[in-house]
Amino acid sequence: MSSQLGVSDEKIEALPNYATSELYDDAERLALEFADAMTITGRDVSDELFARLRAVYNDDELTELTATIAWENASSKFNRALRVPSQQLWQKDR
Repeated sequence: MSSQLGVSDEKIEALPNYATSELYDDAERLALEFADAMTITGRDVSDELFARLRAVYNDDELTELTATIAWENASSKFNRALRVPSQQLWQKDR
């Protein structure tokens, strides 16, 4: 599936280590850090993180990124609450 999206399997498999992986550039690492801050319970988007985001992404990009992360979080919570099973889209074809 990853090749259909233009992302290598190697990069997807490195996602848990995005902060240190050479497969991700600085802007991608920052976006993923933002996603973690928005998603993981007990975390928050600090002023420092927001300032770094503003230095890399323009208003439209930051709005789109925020909306996408929020949408994915809402979808995940909705599906869990209604017991909608995963479609396993993240798994490699076997």
